[in-house]
Amino acid sequence: MGSRLSVDDSVRVVVVGGGFGGTEAASLLKSWAIPFVLVDVRDAFHHNVAALRASVERGFAKKTFISYSVTFGDSFRQGEVVGIDPERQRVLLSDGEELHYSHLILATGSDGPFPGKFNKVINMESAIQTYEDMVGEIEKSERILVVGGGSAGVEMAAEIKTEYPAKEVTLIHSKNALADVELLDSVRQVVKEILLRKGVRLLLNERVSNVENLTPNRFQKDMVVTTEKGTEVVVDMVVLCTGIKINSSAYAAAFGDKMASDSALRVNEHLQLEGYENIYAIGDCADLKEPKMAYHAGLHANIAVTNIINSLTHKPLKTYAPGSLTFLLSMGRNDGVGQVNGYYVGRLLVTIAKSRHLFVSKSWKTMGQTMPS
Repeated sequence: MGSRLSVDDSVRVVVVGGGFGGTEAASLLKSWAIPFVLVDVRDAFHHNVAALRASVERGFAKKTFISYSVTFGDSFRQGEVVGIDPERQRVLLSDGEELHYSHLILATGSDGPFPGKFNKVINMESAIQTYEDMVGEIEKSERILVVGGGSAGVEMAAEIKTEYPAKEVTLIHSKNALADVELLDSVRQVVKEILLRKGVRLLLNERVSNVENLTPNRFQKDMVVTTEKGTEVVVDMVVLCTGIKINSSAYAAAFGDKMASDSALRVNEHLQLEGYENIYAIGDCADLKEPKMAYHAGLHANIAVTNIINSLTHKPLKTYAPGSLTFLLSMGRNDGVGQVNGYYVGRLLVTIAKSRHLFVSKSWKTMGQTMPS
Protein backbone atom coordinates (compact mmCIF):
# COMPACT_ATOMS: atom_id res chain seq x y z
CA MET A 1 0.00 0.00 0.00
CA GLY A 2 0.98 3.62 -0.15
CA SER A 3 0.06 5.58 -3.25
CA ARG A 4 -2.00 8.74 -2.80
CA LEU A 5 -5.76 8.92 -3.03
CA SER A 6 -7.33 12.26 -3.89
CA VAL A 7 -10.45 12.68 -1.79
CA ASP A 8 -12.80 15.61 -1.27
CA ASP A 9 -13.00 17.70 1.88
CA SER A 10 -15.86 15.64 3.33
CA VAL A 11 -13.56 12.67 4.00
CA ARG A 12 -12.06 12.48 7.47
CA VAL A 13 -11.32 9.21 9.23
CA VAL A 14 -11.20 9.25 13.02
CA VAL A 15 -9.26 6.38 14.61
CA VAL A 16 -10.08 5.84 18.29
CA GLY A 17 -7.22 4.13 20.11
CA GLY A 18 -3.52 4.00 19.30
CA GLY A 19 -2.60 0.42 20.03
CA PHE A 20 -1.35 -2.05 17.42
CA GLY A 21 -4.51 -1.83 15.30
CA GLY A 22 -4.98 1.93 15.59
CA THR A 23 -1.36 2.87 14.79
CA GLU A 24 -1.28 0.49 11.83
CA ALA A 25 -4.52 2.01 10.51
CA ALA A 26 -3.23 5.57 11.02
CA SER A 27 0.05 4.72 9.26
CA LEU A 28 -1.83 3.29 6.27
CA LEU A 29 -4.14 6.33 6.09
CA LYS A 30 -1.09 8.62 6.25
CA SER A 31 0.62 6.71 3.41
CA TRP A 32 -2.52 7.09 1.25
CA ALA A 33 -2.77 10.81 2.15
CA ILE A 34 -6.30 10.32 3.48
CA PRO A 35 -7.22 12.97 6.09
CA PHE A 36 -7.42 11.34 9.53
CA VAL A 37 -7.18 12.00 13.24
CA LEU A 38 -5.78 9.41 15.65
CA VAL A 39 -7.08 9.89 19.20
CA ASP A 40 -5.46 8.31 22.24
CA VAL A 41 -5.45 9.20 25.92
CA ARG A 42 -1.64 8.83 26.10
CA ASP A 43 1.17 10.59 24.21
CA ALA A 44 2.97 7.43 23.04
CA PHE A 45 2.32 4.05 21.47
CA HIS A 46 3.14 1.17 23.83
CA HIS A 47 4.67 -1.91 22.22
CA ASN A 48 3.24 -4.09 24.97
CA VAL A 49 4.34 -7.35 23.30
CA ALA A 50 7.67 -6.51 24.97
CA ALA A 51 6.23 -5.15 28.23
CA LEU A 52 7.22 -8.17 30.30
CA ARG A 53 10.85 -7.99 29.13
CA ALA A 54 10.84 -4.26 29.97
CA SER A 55 9.83 -5.11 33.54
CA VAL A 56 12.83 -7.42 34.12
CA GLU A 57 15.63 -6.00 31.94
CA ARG A 58 17.09 -2.60 32.77
CA GLY A 59 17.11 -0.08 29.92
CA PHE A 60 14.69 -2.02 27.71
CA ALA A 61 11.53 0.02 28.39
CA LYS A 62 12.66 2.98 26.26
CA LYS A 63 12.39 0.72 23.21
CA THR A 64 8.71 0.00 23.96
CA PHE A 65 7.24 3.55 23.93
CA ILE A 66 7.06 5.56 20.68
CA SER A 67 5.78 9.15 20.46
CA TYR A 68 2.55 9.63 18.47
CA SER A 69 3.09 13.30 17.62
CA VAL A 70 6.56 12.71 16.12
CA THR A 71 4.96 10.27 13.66
CA PHE A 72 1.53 11.75 13.04
CA GLY A 73 2.01 15.47 13.78
CA ASP A 74 -1.25 17.41 13.69
CA SER A 75 -3.15 14.24 12.81
CA PHE A 76 -2.70 13.08 16.42
CA ARG A 77 -5.01 14.35 19.16
CA GLN A 78 -4.29 13.40 22.77
CA GLY A 79 -7.60 13.08 24.58
CA GLU A 80 -10.13 10.75 26.14
CA VAL A 81 -13.10 9.66 24.05
CA VAL A 82 -16.21 9.66 26.24
CA GLY A 83 -18.88 9.05 23.63
CA ILE A 84 -19.85 8.67 19.99
CA ASP A 85 -22.79 10.29 18.23
CA PRO A 86 -23.34 8.20 15.08
CA GLU A 87 -26.29 10.32 13.87
CA ARG A 88 -24.19 13.51 13.81
CA GLN A 89 -20.99 11.55 13.00
CA ARG A 90 -19.13 13.01 15.94
CA VAL A 91 -16.60 11.61 18.44
CA LEU A 92 -16.94 13.33 21.83
CA LEU A 93 -13.89 14.08 23.99
CA SER A 94 -13.80 14.61 27.75
CA ASP A 95 -12.75 18.27 27.34
CA GLY A 96 -15.91 19.01 25.34
CA GLU A 97 -14.31 18.96 21.89
CA GLU A 98 -16.15 17.10 19.13
CA LEU A 99 -14.37 15.51 16.18
CA HIS A 100 -16.37 15.09 12.98
CA TYR A 101 -15.83 11.90 10.96
CA SER A 102 -16.92 10.55 7.60
CA HIS A 103 -15.55 7.14 8.64
CA LEU A 104 -14.75 5.83 12.11
CA ILE A 105 -12.31 3.09 13.12
CA LEU A 106 -12.75 1.86 16.69
CA ALA A 107 -9.49 0.33 17.98
CA THR A 108 -9.90 0.79 21.72
CA GLY A 109 -7.97 -2.35 22.68
CA SER A 110 -8.04 -4.04 26.04
CA ASP A 111 -6.78 -3.48 29.53
CA GLY A 112 -5.31 -5.66 32.22
CA PRO A 113 -2.86 -5.59 35.10
CA PHE A 114 0.57 -3.95 34.88
CA PRO A 115 3.21 -4.90 33.68
CA GLY A 116 1.56 -6.76 30.78
CA LYS A 117 -0.62 -3.74 30.04
CA PHE A 118 0.16 -0.13 30.85
CA ASN A 119 -2.94 1.62 32.07
CA LYS A 120 -1.81 4.89 33.64
CA VAL A 121 -2.34 8.19 31.83
CA ILE A 122 1.12 9.68 32.21
CA ASN A 123 3.70 10.95 29.75
CA MET A 124 6.19 8.76 27.92
CA GLU A 125 9.17 9.51 30.18
CA SER A 126 7.16 8.67 33.31
CA ALA A 127 5.84 5.50 31.68
CA ILE A 128 9.38 4.33 30.88
CA GLN A 129 10.39 5.12 34.47
CA THR A 130 7.48 3.03 35.80
CA TYR A 131 9.00 -0.02 34.08
CA GLU A 132 12.50 0.83 35.31
CA ASP A 133 11.06 1.06 38.85
CA MET A 134 9.51 -2.41 38.38
CA VAL A 135 12.96 -3.78 37.42
CA GLY A 136 14.29 -2.39 40.69
CA GLU A 137 11.53 -4.07 42.70
CA ILE A 138 12.22 -7.43 41.00
CA GLU A 139 15.97 -7.06 41.63
CA LYS A 140 15.27 -6.66 45.38
CA SER A 141 12.96 -9.70 45.57
CA GLU A 142 14.38 -13.19 46.09
CA ARG A 143 11.01 -14.98 45.87
CA ILE A 144 8.46 -13.91 43.29
CA LEU A 145 4.93 -15.18 42.72
CA VAL A 146 3.26 -14.90 39.32
CA VAL A 147 -0.55 -15.20 39.52
CA GLY A 148 -2.19 -16.50 36.34
CA GLY A 149 -0.89 -19.06 33.85
CA GLY A 150 -2.26 -17.77 30.57
CA SER A 151 0.21 -16.61 27.92
CA ALA A 152 1.17 -13.46 29.90
CA GLY A 153 1.79 -15.42 33.10
CA VAL A 154 3.94 -18.14 31.56
CA GLU A 155 5.97 -15.56 29.60
CA MET A 156 6.41 -13.44 32.75
CA ALA A 157 7.67 -16.38 34.82
CA ALA A 158 10.08 -17.33 32.03
CA GLU A 159 11.35 -13.74 31.66
CA ILE A 160 12.13 -13.48 35.39
CA LYS A 161 13.88 -16.86 35.49
CA THR A 162 15.90 -16.09 32.34
CA GLU A 163 17.14 -12.72 33.64
CA TYR A 164 17.55 -13.88 37.28
CA PRO A 165 18.10 -17.67 37.38
CA ALA A 166 18.84 -17.66 41.13
CA LYS A 167 15.46 -16.19 42.09
CA GLU A 168 12.70 -18.47 43.33
CA VAL A 169 9.72 -18.11 40.99
CA THR A 170 6.32 -19.70 41.65
CA LEU A 171 3.42 -19.65 39.19
CA ILE A 172 -0.15 -20.21 40.40
CA HIS A 173 -2.77 -21.13 37.81
CA SER A 174 -6.43 -22.02 38.37
CA LYS A 175 -6.45 -24.70 35.67
CA ASN A 176 -4.33 -27.76 34.89
CA ALA A 177 -3.09 -26.76 31.43
CA LEU A 178 -1.01 -23.62 30.95
CA ALA A 179 -1.19 -20.88 28.28
CA ASP A 180 -4.18 -20.27 26.00
CA VAL A 181 -6.97 -22.75 25.37
CA GLU A 182 -6.79 -22.18 21.58
CA LEU A 183 -3.25 -23.58 21.42
CA LEU A 184 -2.30 -27.11 20.43
CA ASP A 185 -2.01 -29.50 23.37
CA SER A 186 1.59 -30.19 22.35
CA VAL A 187 2.45 -26.47 22.61
CA ARG A 188 0.84 -26.18 26.04
CA GLN A 189 2.76 -29.24 27.24
CA VAL A 190 6.10 -27.80 26.06
CA VAL A 191 5.31 -24.50 27.85
CA LYS A 192 5.05 -26.51 31.06
CA GLU A 193 8.29 -28.38 30.33
CA ILE A 194 10.19 -25.13 29.62
CA LEU A 195 9.05 -23.59 32.91
CA LEU A 196 10.00 -26.71 34.87
CA ARG A 197 13.38 -26.84 33.13
CA LYS A 198 14.01 -23.20 34.09
CA GLY A 199 13.19 -24.06 37.69
CA VAL A 200 9.78 -22.42 38.04
CA ARG A 201 7.60 -23.98 40.75
CA LEU A 202 4.10 -24.68 39.40
CA LEU A 203 0.96 -24.70 41.55
CA LEU A 204 -1.77 -25.80 39.15
CA ASN A 205 -5.52 -26.08 39.84
CA GLU A 206 -5.07 -23.50 42.62
CA ARG A 207 -6.55 -20.04 43.13
CA VAL A 208 -5.19 -17.26 45.35
CA SER A 209 -7.79 -16.53 48.03
CA ASN A 210 -6.44 -13.19 49.28
CA VAL A 211 -5.57 -11.62 45.92
CA GLU A 212 -7.37 -8.31 46.60
CA ASN A 213 -5.32 -7.82 49.79
CA LEU A 214 -1.98 -8.16 47.99
CA THR A 215 0.03 -5.18 46.76
CA PRO A 216 1.36 -6.25 43.37
CA ASN A 217 4.69 -5.23 41.76
CA ARG A 218 6.23 -4.07 45.05
CA PHE A 219 9.00 -5.64 47.09
CA GLN A 220 7.50 -6.62 50.43
CA LYS A 221 9.49 -9.22 52.31
CA ASP A 222 7.80 -12.38 53.60
CA MET A 223 4.30 -11.84 52.22
CA VAL A 224 2.10 -14.86 52.89
CA VAL A 225 -0.11 -15.78 49.95
CA THR A 226 -2.84 -18.33 50.59
CA THR A 227 -4.71 -20.43 48.03
CA GLU A 228 -8.31 -21.57 48.30
CA LYS A 229 -7.03 -25.09 49.02
CA GLY A 230 -5.00 -23.77 51.95
CA THR A 231 -1.54 -23.86 50.34
CA GLU A 232 0.68 -21.11 51.72
CA VAL A 233 3.45 -19.48 49.70
CA VAL A 234 5.86 -17.00 51.31
CA VAL A 235 7.13 -14.46 48.75
CA ASP A 236 8.72 -11.02 48.46
CA MET A 237 6.74 -9.87 45.43
CA VAL A 238 3.53 -10.67 43.57
CA VAL A 239 2.97 -10.08 39.85
CA LEU A 240 -0.59 -10.34 38.53
CA CYS A 241 -1.05 -11.76 35.03
CA THR A 242 -4.77 -12.35 35.22
CA GLY A 243 -7.40 -11.75 32.56
CA ILE A 244 -7.74 -8.80 30.24
CA LYS A 245 -10.94 -6.81 29.68
CA ILE A 246 -11.98 -4.93 26.57
CA ASN A 247 -11.94 -1.12 26.70
CA SER A 248 -15.56 -0.30 25.87
CA SER A 249 -16.06 3.03 27.69
CA ALA A 250 -15.72 5.05 24.46
CA TYR A 251 -18.57 3.23 22.70
CA ALA A 252 -20.70 1.44 25.34
CA ALA A 253 -23.37 4.18 25.52
CA ALA A 254 -23.72 4.52 21.74
CA PHE A 255 -23.46 0.86 20.76
CA GLY A 256 -24.54 -1.11 23.83
CA ASP A 257 -26.93 -3.15 21.69
CA LYS A 258 -24.07 -4.16 19.36
CA MET A 259 -21.81 -5.53 22.10
CA ALA A 260 -21.03 -9.20 22.75
CA SER A 261 -20.96 -10.51 26.34
CA ASP A 262 -17.28 -9.50 26.72
CA SER A 263 -18.07 -5.92 25.50
CA ALA A 264 -16.47 -6.45 22.07
CA LEU A 265 -18.37 -5.05 19.08
CA ARG A 266 -20.20 -7.32 16.66
CA VAL A 267 -18.88 -6.84 13.13
CA ASN A 268 -19.66 -8.26 9.69
CA GLU A 269 -17.13 -9.96 7.39
CA HIS A 270 -15.85 -6.54 6.24
CA LEU A 271 -15.17 -5.58 9.91
CA GLN A 272 -17.98 -3.00 9.75
CA LEU A 273 -19.97 -2.49 12.92
CA GLU A 274 -23.37 -4.18 12.66
CA GLY A 275 -25.76 -1.74 11.02
CA TYR A 276 -23.16 0.86 9.98
CA GLU A 277 -21.29 1.06 6.68
CA ASN A 278 -18.90 3.82 7.78
CA ILE A 279 -17.86 2.45 11.21
CA TYR A 280 -15.26 -0.30 11.63
CA ALA A 281 -14.04 -2.15 14.74
CA ILE A 282 -10.58 -3.71 14.76
CA GLY A 283 -8.23 -5.42 17.19
CA ASP A 284 -9.30 -6.55 20.64
CA CYS A 285 -12.60 -4.62 20.54
CA ALA A 286 -13.84 -6.55 17.48
CA ASP A 287 -15.89 -9.65 18.30
CA LEU A 288 -14.06 -12.28 16.23
CA LYS A 289 -13.44 -15.96 16.91
CA GLU A 290 -9.69 -15.70 17.39
CA PRO A 291 -7.32 -14.82 20.25
CA LYS A 292 -6.71 -11.15 20.99
CA MET A 293 -3.28 -10.55 19.47
CA ALA A 294 -1.25 -7.64 18.07
CA TYR A 295 -0.68 -9.61 14.87
CA HIS A 296 -4.43 -9.93 14.27
CA ALA A 297 -5.02 -6.23 15.00
CA GLY A 298 -2.58 -5.35 12.22
CA LEU A 299 -4.43 -7.59 9.77
CA HIS A 300 -7.74 -5.99 10.76
CA ALA A 301 -6.32 -2.49 10.23
CA ASN A 302 -5.34 -3.40 6.69
CA ILE A 303 -8.85 -4.67 5.91
CA ALA A 304 -10.58 -1.64 7.45
CA VAL A 305 -8.43 0.95 5.64
CA THR A 306 -8.65 -0.98 2.35
CA ASN A 307 -12.43 -1.07 2.71
CA ILE A 308 -12.63 2.68 3.41
CA ILE A 309 -10.59 3.27 0.24
CA ASN A 310 -12.68 0.76 -1.75
CA SER A 311 -15.93 2.36 -0.58
CA LEU A 312 -14.63 5.79 -1.69
CA THR A 313 -13.52 4.41 -5.08
CA HIS A 314 -16.64 2.22 -5.56
CA LYS A 315 -14.77 -1.07 -5.51
CA PRO A 316 -15.94 -4.27 -3.78
CA LEU A 317 -15.03 -4.60 -0.11
CA LYS A 318 -12.47 -7.08 1.20
CA THR A 319 -13.55 -9.74 3.69
CA TYR A 320 -11.77 -10.91 6.82
CA ALA A 321 -11.88 -14.54 7.89
CA PRO A 322 -9.93 -15.73 10.93
CA GLY A 323 -7.44 -18.32 9.68
CA SER A 324 -5.73 -21.25 11.36
CA LEU A 325 -3.89 -19.96 14.38
CA THR A 326 -0.39 -18.50 14.45
CA PHE A 327 0.69 -17.92 18.04
CA LEU A 328 4.27 -17.65 19.33
CA LEU A 329 5.15 -17.75 23.03
CA SER A 330 8.42 -16.09 24.02
CA MET A 331 9.80 -17.92 27.05
CA GLY A 332 12.65 -15.52 27.84
CA ARG A 333 15.07 -14.29 25.18
CA ASN A 334 16.55 -17.74 24.55
CA ASP A 335 13.51 -20.02 24.40
CA GLY A 336 9.99 -20.28 23.07
CA VAL A 337 7.35 -22.46 21.48
CA GLY A 338 4.27 -21.92 19.37
CA GLN A 339 2.36 -22.75 16.24
CA VAL A 340 2.21 -21.33 12.73
CA ASN A 341 -1.00 -21.87 10.74
CA GLY A 342 -1.96 -24.56 13.20
CA TYR A 343 1.36 -26.44 13.03
CA TYR A 344 3.75 -26.83 15.96
CA VAL A 345 6.99 -24.81 15.87
CA GLY A 346 9.82 -25.26 18.33
CA ARG A 347 12.48 -23.36 20.17
CA LEU A 348 14.88 -22.41 17.37
CA LEU A 349 12.28 -20.87 15.09
CA VAL A 350 10.39 -19.05 17.84
CA THR A 351 13.60 -17.71 19.40
CA ILE A 352 14.77 -16.25 16.09
CA ALA A 353 11.32 -14.97 15.06
CA LYS A 354 10.15 -13.51 18.36
CA SER A 355 11.96 -14.22 21.63
CA ARG A 356 15.22 -12.34 20.98
CA HIS A 357 13.75 -9.00 19.95
CA LEU A 358 9.96 -9.24 20.52
CA PHE A 359 9.18 -7.41 17.26
CA VAL A 360 10.11 -4.00 18.70
CA SER A 361 11.89 -2.85 15.53
CA LYS A 362 8.72 -3.56 13.52
CA SER A 363 6.78 -0.99 15.56
CA TRP A 364 9.53 1.64 15.19
CA LYS A 365 9.44 1.01 11.44
CA THR A 366 5.63 1.31 11.33
CA MET A 367 5.94 4.61 13.20
CA GLY A 368 8.76 5.77 10.88
CA GLN A 369 11.17 6.49 13.75
CA THR A 370 14.62 5.27 14.78
CA MET A 371 14.74 2.94 17.78
CA PRO A 372 17.02 4.05 20.63
CA SER A 373 19.94 1.68 21.21
